[in-house]
Amino acid sequence: MLEDGLSYPLSGDNTLGRIVIGSLLVAGSILVIPMFLLFGYLVRVLEYTARNEPEPPEFDDWGKMFVDGLKGVVVTLVYGILPFALIGVSLTLSAGGASSGNDAAAGILGGVGVIGLLASFVGLFVLYYLVPAALTNMAVEDSIGAAFDFSLLKDVLLSFDYLIAWLIPFGIAFVAQLLTSALVTFTFGIGIILVPTVQFYVNVSVFYMFGSAFGKVTGISPSRSASTAGIA
Repeated sequence: MLEDGLSYPLSGDNTLGRIVIGSLLVAGSILVIPMFLLFGYLVRVLEYTARNEPEPPEFDDWGKMFVDGLKGVVVTLVYGILPFALIGVSLTLSAGGASSGNDAAAGILGGVGVIGLLASFVGLFVLYYLVPAALTNMAVEDSIGAAFDFSLLKDVLLSFDYLIAWLIPFGIAFVAQLLTSALVTFTFGIGIILVPTVQFYVNVSVFYMFGSAFGKVTGISPSRSASTAGIA
């Protein structure tokens, strides 16, 4: 899975153009429209890889890509409500205890805040584990409601293939961080222009792993081009 994931962004035709466009979207993702377009493309990667499409998707049908990105953000926010709300409440309790001037209150509220923060961090790990599968099902079914189809998602989430797809990106992210730091340090800052390219490449690789694991577990129908390639 790791080797296939790392080679996937370079597959197919027009690789250079695809990576250039993706890098520009990463660089502009601090703005609203490029952020949604980038997320929409990554959602499309999930669908393609789940259907065993041999090549990465092209940047086309920009309107649908924007809508898919918007839907992906909505799904992520819905799943993130509980852990992020818990973080806010925990920080508020800790700050309230510290400013109360009462040692007993500070100790109780501080302790509750710490427990809440620990629980919220566990929730964030669950969020990171759950959301890619939810987004993949949304992309495959082309329905935002499919992101909350837990009867299907539980089979994916409890599978060994998906667990591996979840663990590998931690190592990839660590290596990517070392690479980007080296690019910036050893080129005296000039290499920062390549950081968006590294980030785009890594994101496509990681989303490939999630999508392909989802497709393997669910056995969904391949795309027409993948079926043709398999017959050939």
